[in-house]
Amino acid sequence: MAGRQRSGGRSRRRRDLGQNFLADDRLISRFMAGLAIQPGDLVVDIGAGAGALTIPLARAGAEVWAVEADPAWATRLDRTLDEAGLAPAVRVIATDLRQLRLPRRPYRVVANPPFGLTSEVLGLLLDDPARGPVRADLILQQEVARRHAASPPAALRTAAWAPWWHFELGVRVGRDAFRPRPSVDARVLTVIRRRQPVLPMWLAPGFAEALRPLWVAGSGSGSVVALRTPAAHTGDRVTDCFQERGDELR
Repeated sequence: MAGRQRSGGRSRRRRDLGQNFLADDRLISRFMAGLAIQPGDLVVDIGAGAGALTIPLARAGAEVWAVEADPAWATRLDRTLDEAGLAPAVRVIATDLRQLRLPRRPYRVVANPPFGLTSEVLGLLLDDPARGPVRADLILQQEVARRHAASPPAALRTAAWAPWWHFELGVRVGRDAFRPRPSVDARVLTVIRRRQPVLPMWLAPGFAEALRPLWVAGSGSGSVVALRTPAAHTGDRVTDCFQERGDELR
């Protein structure tokens, strides 16, 4: 009876937190091989769970922050890392990601975050590029990843992030690669901070709300037309469109 209660508690926590853990070792190996993790890299794993990504990241020589909101899984991960001799390379942070303080030195993100918290994860990482990662490789629901990687931008938030971030669509991750098995497939979304941003970084916080009226206005607005074309070809036009608004925000 107690065993069933513990199992039921874990299942409820998984549903509440949107936890779908990677369980395909071959897929994980292929995913890791494409990341080019270097020894000493600081990497944040959001939604670390049992360590499916945390452990290979640590074995690749990275310094890992493993963020896990479920205290039961955080405790289990601590024990697993200790048994594997990897505890010195990993800092397990048992906290809700909305309370997470991001590193102050350059870092990357490699994560399979809870699907139900995708919006919060992206906002945390991308809203303020001055505090965001150099690069993030995220396993998200396939349609969500496609929407954010679309060019021209298909969503207001993506358009608002585009002056500072470049989005790339990566490999498909089938639903059978997860436990528990979700109802949809996943896809890797890679987000890279632009070396030469289209707009100054101080404009980024709150930029989506500044952009909203123009976005809602649709194709009748020259500003929106500019933002819905690839940034590489329209950087000057985007800057011109928001110069006056930027003066107001300053």
